[in-house]
Amino acid sequence: MSINSKSDAPLVTNALDAEFENFWKTVSCFAANSFPFEDRCEFVKKAEDCIARTNVVPYMRLLACDLKCINYFEEMIFIILFVALCFQILVLLIYTINVYYSPALKVVSRFLHMNEHLAGVTMMAFGNTSADLFANLASVDRHVPVLANSLSSALFVITISGGLICYISPFKMNSYETVRDILFLLFATFLMDYFSCKVTHFKLGNNLKFLIVLMVYISYIIINVTDVYLLRRTRASTIAKMQRLLDEEQTPEVILKLQDLERKLEYYSQDTRVEILEKKIEVSITRIRYTTMRMIQNQRVSVNRRVTRNMRLDYTQSKNVGIFRDFLLALRPIKCQSWKQADILNRVLLLIRAPAVVICTLYIPLVDYEMEKHGWNKLLNSINVVINPALSISFFMSLIHREGNTMWYISLQNTMTYGGCSLVLTVPFAVFILIHSRTDVPPSYHWVFTIMNLTGSMFLIFLCATEIDTVLEVIGNILSIDDNYMGATVKAFTGNLGTLFANTAVAIHGYPKMAFASVIGGSFFTIVVTGNTVIYVRSLVGHQQNHSEQIEEYGQFAFIFLIMGLFSILLWSTTLGFFARRSMGLYSIGLYVVYLLFATLVHERIIHSFSKDSQLSSAFGDI
Repeated sequence: MSINSKSDAPLVTNALDAEFENFWKTVSCFAANSFPFEDRCEFVKKAEDCIARTNVVPYMRLLACDLKCINYFEEMIFIILFVALCFQILVLLIYTINVYYSPALKVVSRFLHMNEHLAGVTMMAFGNTSADLFANLASVDRHVPVLANSLSSALFVITISGGLICYISPFKMNSYETVRDILFLLFATFLMDYFSCKVTHFKLGNNLKFLIVLMVYISYIIINVTDVYLLRRTRASTIAKMQRLLDEEQTPEVILKLQDLERKLEYYSQDTRVEILEKKIEVSITRIRYTTMRMIQNQRVSVNRRVTRNMRLDYTQSKNVGIFRDFLLALRPIKCQSWKQADILNRVLLLIRAPAVVICTLYIPLVDYEMEKHGWNKLLNSINVVINPALSISFFMSLIHREGNTMWYISLQNTMTYGGCSLVLTVPFAVFILIHSRTDVPPSYHWVFTIMNLTGSMFLIFLCATEIDTVLEVIGNILSIDDNYMGATVKAFTGNLGTLFANTAVAIHGYPKMAFASVIGGSFFTIVVTGNTVIYVRSLVGHQQNHSEQIEEYGQFAFIFLIMGLFSILLWSTTLGFFARRSMGLYSIGLYVVYLLFATLVHERIIHSFSKDSQLSSAFGDI
């Protein structure tokens, strides 16, 4: 009997060998913080996660390679600089929402014949949350508690964003629509939690769960659209009945019927279509003497679009009169009058805002019916037509097509051709604008710029919000803060900064119904569409998660507080006659503060979470 030599023995591989083979593809970028400072640069360059986690600025590579931090003190100094950059990005985010996104949203909603509620639960909700869906799908391979993060995000939007809307701009809610939307959201939340707990063993289990939850959202949108359609039909029918009664003899019975129909018509006409309203100097469009008393509404004044459009029209002047003057005035980062009237603090804020003004002016065409000429600037808008699509397409394609070890700005060199293709259409259009249009009045096709206004604003808001989220994620990991705690608290805030400022700005501009509807509709989209889609895609790529992995330690807290918040809205809205008061806004914000307190106590191991303790298991083998 011969014994096989060592060279003839078959090579046996195990899970540990496979782990080392895929080490640079699977290792977290933040593992570099456990290495000595002099070895971090090489690690960051090799780890693909350091590229995948980069949004615009490669912070980990900056710290390890470019800035060459050699000790903890230097690292803290550069973190402070990152926080300053984060504040600058926040200024850009706020400026984009206030000046560009909100006016475009109102114009598009009116163009599509929506009322405030329908615009809030569809367009505004989708615009605020769709970027989060794509960001989650891009990082589907990461081990994150999807359902817990969705619940935490929805809780922040419901309590903080909804609470600020009630406090800043108290208003009369749409009674039936609000109750219906909250009941839909409660049903969808319980359904998601039930499906995540229930494990199905038949082949189409994940497909069926995904389709059932998705159909809930589709039904929700269909019902909202149908409701607006039936409301307008009923209003038209009521007007026809009143007209027939007016043609009859005015007997006491006819007069009583007319009075009843007038009351119904007044109710049906409350929210028929989005109106372009004049902005108020005050923070709110309503007045209230005390936080618990009923508010007194101020008059909502609609903008005369024909007057604002033609107020500078003068056919005796040349078509291009003042074209360069208007262009240079629009590019001013700081207006002289604003600078003269501002104090020292406001002047500092004007200087901080100056880069945001220049970036937005060159990139986004402004369409605002409240401004003279509706924001039209002939030469500037001709440049916007060329720059906006080219940059948007190039940046978007670079983020999609970048390889695992390539930064986005390197892949941008290859994707510029995609943006260059848009020049075939945009350059002739820009030349046509310069030849055909006038400087003192917007052309008839000015509505086309609204599309670029809305898409450009949404893209810039997405970049700003995700960049702030990335900065704080880097800071949290450097300071050794638990990822799950960050996801339940800090990331819920940073990930919804765009939503928070957009909803607040819309409420301040006189549309609190639209803003509050967006709170409910956006939370619905976050849980049902984003959470459900990401969980389903993870199951398709082989990353099936059980309920404990989707909830982790803080998800059950978020679930309980979200249900409490929704039932509280139902309770105080029906009790107070659907008047959203400032006291209710303070209550909602206070509820979220209690949630943060509970989450922090769990993080500090002072109290125990509602989740079960995870079982200990070995990393490899059956040890």
